[in-house]
Amino acid sequence: MKITIKKNARIKRGPVIIEGFPGFGLVGTIATEFLIDHLKTRLVGEFNFPELPATTAIHKGEVVQPMAVHYSDEHNILIFHTILSVKEHEWAAAEEVVRIANETGAKEIISLEGVNALADDESTVYCYGNDKLIELGAKKMEESVIMGVTAALLLNTKNTTCLFAQSKSGLPDSKAAAAIIGTLDKYLKLGVDPKPLLKQAEQFEQKLKGILEQTQQTMNEADKKNLTYLG
Repeated sequence: MKITIKKNARIKRGPVIIEGFPGFGLVGTIATEFLIDHLKTRLVGEFNFPELPATTAIHKGEVVQPMAVHYSDEHNILIFHTILSVKEHEWAAAEEVVRIANETGAKEIISLEGVNALADDESTVYCYGNDKLIELGAKKMEESVIMGVTAALLLNTKNTTCLFAQSKSGLPDSKAAAAIIGTLDKYLKLGVDPKPLLKQAEQFEQKLKGILEQTQQTMNEADKKNLTYLG
């Protein structure tokens, strides 16, 4: 696996990196997709992932990049966004994120994750690695088991900040993603209008559900064909 940044990407030194790999409630994926749309980012990089079958989708007449790197010139933010699972390749994915962070002199890596509901208030956002977020209303994560790319990043670098939103469902959770965006807005001063935020997050949730369902159906059909050939 390798993440390639375009030669003419024109990325400023010292960006903030935000990663949203698929996890519980697909919170990171929904949140990063919202950021890509809201911040009017540029596509500056792609994932070269020969370990996975070539997969994409067409949405509203356009090809959807299932794994890509986007950049906000205004806020100097690099966003790693993927709708495909990197299960069993978490270490490789984290190593590539860290490599890009080192090459660009990134100030911080912010990992967005969903966690199983920890309290009655579903809007609670938890954080780890940056006490400034506590001042903005997030609660410090005291006890949890972290898995996936976020876990690999925490073990690979001390420059990782984590934001966790509560999710009571293994399905795409736009409410949890909206909660994380609200905290990010305060921290990075992104100028997010909170009123249409949840509605847009729900739209992304529906879009994501459709893409994932179509992708899973296509992969199931491909598996059936392979079994037919082998049989």
